[in-house]
Amino acid sequence: MTEPVFGRLVAAMVTPFDADLNVDFARAQALAKRLVDGGCDALAVCATTGESPTISHEDKLRLFKEVAEAVAGRAKVIAYCGGNNTAASVADAKEYAALGCIDGFLTVVPYYNKPPQAGLYEHYRAIAQAVPNMPILMYNIPGRSGINMTAETTLALARDFDNIVGVKEASSKQDQIATIAKEAPEGFCVYSGNDDEVLQIMGYGGVGVVSTIANVAPARYREVIDLFVSGQEEAAQEALDALKPLMKELFVTANPIMAKEALDILGFSVGGLRLPLVKATAEQRAEMEEVLRLVGDIR
Repeated sequence: MTEPVFGRLVAAMVTPFDADLNVDFARAQALAKRLVDGGCDALAVCATTGESPTISHEDKLRLFKEVAEAVAGRAKVIAYCGGNNTAASVADAKEYAALGCIDGFLTVVPYYNKPPQAGLYEHYRAIAQAVPNMPILMYNIPGRSGINMTAETTLALARDFDNIVGVKEASSKQDQIATIAKEAPEGFCVYSGNDDEVLQIMGYGGVGVVSTIANVAPARYREVIDLFVSGQEEAAQEALDALKPLMKELFVTANPIMAKEALDILGFSVGGLRLPLVKATAEQRAEMEEVLRLVGDIR
């Protein structure tokens, strides 16, 4: 396996807030350093796990700069840039690229307006041509976008645009993902969008994962990937299985509610959540505390 463009472990980073629910930039820098120290190769900033829908454009620009400053070249900084308005996505991509501090984009399949596959192709074409020197990681997540980007569309984009360098696949459509991994041009990276599917997807030829659990246990999850890459597949599966209770608990309610709760329990508070997301219930917190005890050695 050659080293993929964004590495193997990409953390979908939560966005810290202060007591007044303002973006806590100092805490964001501290979290970014923690994730890189834990083995993350790249950080996806202001994506879904980072509560992108409720973060202002101005705060996004500052967050990209602050995180890039914090990691100081030790990891790639990936700006979340996408939506269901292609023109707005193109404008954002140009502005983010002009900052000079980011290393690429994570762009979600347009949601809610449910375009046909031809519309998905044109959406990504427009973004790719607007920022030809910036690598783009597409993001297929039918559970949130309401539509699946097929293997045929993904592969067409992979072949037609050199700067479309990969896809984060969170469809759980294993046949589709296997087809993409098998038929993609050389250098095109398939990342798992679901933490528990990482080894399955890497088995098809995928390169790694864009991860939620990396916010909580980056070093433990890094071990899973490194074991697999080194050929220790059985040990990698055992290490993954040991983390699955935590993976499950992180999604008992809308992400990133439980990721933030877990960090608080671990003594690395990143604040609350902006509406319409709400804080974990007392019962959910107690369950997370028990899971963290069960998993043990969180690092």
